[in-house]
Amino acid sequence: MSEQDRDSRHNERMARKKAVVDEKIATAQAERGVLLVNTGNGKGKSSAGFGLVARSLGHGMKVGVVQFIKGRSDTGEEAFFRAQPGVSWHVMGEGFTWETQDRARDVATAEAAWDMARGLLQDPSVGLVVLDELNIALKYRYLEVDTVVADLLARPTMQHVVVTGRGAPPALVEAADTVTDMTPVKHAFAAGIKAMPGMEW
Repeated sequence: MSEQDRDSRHNERMARKKAVVDEKIATAQAERGVLLVNTGNGKGKSSAGFGLVARSLGHGMKVGVVQFIKGRSDTGEEAFFRAQPGVSWHVMGEGFTWETQDRARDVATAEAAWDMARGLLQDPSVGLVVLDELNIALKYRYLEVDTVVADLLARPTMQHVVVTGRGAPPALVEAADTVTDMTPVKHAFAAGIKAMPGMEW
């Protein structure tokens, strides 16, 4: 096949693809807040959510972040975003469950975090709410999934929410508009490489 023929076939394929994409864009006209869930065993669920924080701030939106389970307050994301106007950042956990080893304490901590989250979910001035590692709190039944889903669905019409963490429960997946299941392929930690500034596992 000649170079000219390859170019011609490529152009035809791209023209067909463009027509399909243009039609989808033309039919997607609804405007409302979106509920996203980042789940799965792969890394990057929280980082993807924090990427949306940057995007939202770029559009002049107010953002609220509530971190469930995680107790660290020295991450690069927090250090950066806390310094930005329009960001309300709350580290509400006390560490992962294998560290606390106290279910009653974990439940109380998760409930306090949900109270904070509920306040953000009721504030129409907040354009994006990130509920980091909420799925873990739901997986271990520290919170009632029906209550959480009901609060999420009752949020202001234009508010976006991102929920992260492994093991998203079926009721949350069903309620979500977009669900991404991150699949691990390879990770440096498995080769004995520790977390470092800029590469925090």
